Amino acid sequence: MSLKSFFSFSSDQRKGIFLLLTLIVILQVVYWYWVASASTKVASSDAYEWVAMQTYIDSLKDETETTTPKIYPFNPNFITDYKGYQLGMSVAELDRLFAFRKENRYVNSAKEFQEITQISDSLLAEIAPYFKFPDWVNRPKSNFKYTDFPKTKNEKIVVQDINLASADDLIKLYGIGPALSERILKQKEVFGGFVSMDQMEDVWGLSPEVIENLKKHFAIIQQPSVKKLKINDLPSKELAKFPYFNYALSKEIVTYRSMNNGIKEIEDLTKIKGFPVEKINIIALYLEF
Repeated sequence: MSLKSFFSFSSDQRKGIFLLLTLIVILQVVYWYWVASASTKVASSDAYEWVAMQTYIDSLKDETETTTPKIYPFNPNFITDYKGYQLGMSVAELDRLFAFRKENRYVNSAKEFQEITQISDSLLAEIAPYFKFPDWVNRPKSNFKYTDFPKTKNEKIVVQDINLASADDLIKLYGIGPALSERILKQKEVFGGFVSMDQMEDVWGLSPEVIENLKKHFAIIQQPSVKKLKINDLPSKELAKFPYFNYALSKEIVTYRSMNNGIKEIEDLTKIKGFPVEKINIIALYLEF
């Protein structure tokens, strides 16, 4: 049989082959049209979702860019890391303020605040209107009128519990007026109660002589029932709210406890970078390990 015989077709065979080829071409065209149409629909759907999501993202960006945090009056002596960041202060400027405060000193005016922190005139102009200093800062010293505990020549001093003292009890002490007595009571509220008379050293405005006099008339007769700070559970943001901590120290605490399977005893606190070891015995009374 010759090779030519394989390519010899009758008229009916040629018609059948032509019809088959035509059918194949039509099916191929229909298939590719269907695939292209489906892809277009999917692409259109994805594009629609992407555009919708992008519009939402843009709205969030606009809201973030146009929304500025509201500033309330505050005492610049007690600015935290987070507060300083909100105000636009640099790390170096905050460090200067913290170093100044570690010396148990306070700024009493916007000008002094700028001298200590070295912030720019423009930033000072923005935040100075919100500075709130105690009334006694601008009050002439001659306006202060102190009284003292009435005593006779051989009268024995009756020591009171500082956590039970009222403003009137404190004002009786020489060197303490209405502003200082209010400050002492507010400090007590912040901690939930004093655990040591040494905490009087942390009250702004109390001179060493007044503190010594306070310790003669007041004491911690009964330890207060304070709410313990769960140092192994709270995040750094919550720890930073404790008066003896700041944001940087709170981060160090969280880092240390995560690397050492928690803080188990007071001695562990001394191993934390930047921890105020000089106040460790006081701080420990507010902590729950």
